[in-house]
This record gives sequence, C-alpha cells and structure tokens, in this order.
Amino acid sequence: MRLGDAVRAAWNDGMRGYYLAIVAGIGLVVSAFFPWVLIGERTLGGVPGIAGFWILALGVLAMLLATLSLITRKNSRHPLLIIGLAAFGIMFVGYRFLERAATEQAWAVAQATEIVAGRSLAEPQVALIGVGAYVGLVASAVLVLFGLTIVFKRAANPYPEPEDDDV
Repeated sequence: MRLGDAVRAAWNDGMRGYYLAIVAGIGLVVSAFFPWVLIGERTLGGVPGIAGFWILALGVLAMLLATLSLITRKNSRHPLLIIGLAAFGIMFVGYRFLERAATEQAWAVAQATEIVAGRSLAEPQVALIGVGAYVGLVASAVLVLFGLTIVFKRAANPYPEPEDDDV
C-alpha cells in the first residue's frame, strides 16, 4: 500500500477524528520533555518532576485509547475527555505553581547577591512560559474539545416529525 492510498483511506475513515486524538497524545508526550518555565538560564517543569511524569503517562494513555478505538471501532471519547481535563489541569496549575516558585526563588537569590555585594537591590529575572507548557496546553485542549464532541453531538434530525393524526 502506498502512502497516498493510506492517507486517502484514513481520510475516508468514519473514525478519522481519533487520528487527531493520537496527535494530541503525541503532543502531550513531547511537552513532558520540554521546559515549562524559563527563568534566565534555568528551566523548570517537565519529566524530572512528578507533573512531567503525569503528563507523559496521560499522553501515552491518550494515544493508546485512541489507537484502540481505531482498531476495535469502539467509541472512547469519554475517557479521552477525562484525560484531556486532567492534563489541562496539571499543565495549568503546574505552570502557575512553577512560575510563582521560580519568581520567588529568583527574587531571593537576587536580594542575597546584591546584599552581599553591597549594591542597591536590582529587579529579579522574570519567569517566562516555555514551549512545553504551550504544547501541553494546546494538546490537552484538543483532547478536551475532542471529548466534548460526544456531549454536544448533533442530532440526526433536529426537528421532530409531525405525527399523522388522521389515520
């Protein structure tokens, strides 16, 4: 089978939306290995931390569920919604916590350095969001939106058919 035939078959597949969930799972796995917070030369977040391992596990689980759904032709959007919500929560709260902790630590180090050197106090370095946080937040949002499609599924016929009372 050529690549063009495989792409055409995937495009015409009735469960082609699960390919998006697989890509989002890959995005979560990739985001676990990139820094979430940058402060000067230091990077924080990702796999050495427990939140990074959780994001890695959720990404692998999302890929596994989406792949099994494609193989078995069964729906698994509810679990993917839960995985996406958990990943989004971990990424958002983890980023906010890491940003605050890094800013406070940088401020304390800057204060101590300036006091020891006998200089006036300088502004500490600003914490910036890293590429891992962006990729993880987008991937988890895609999983949430994909999971919500089962909740907000369009009705086949939005208008009720009138009953024939004359019979």
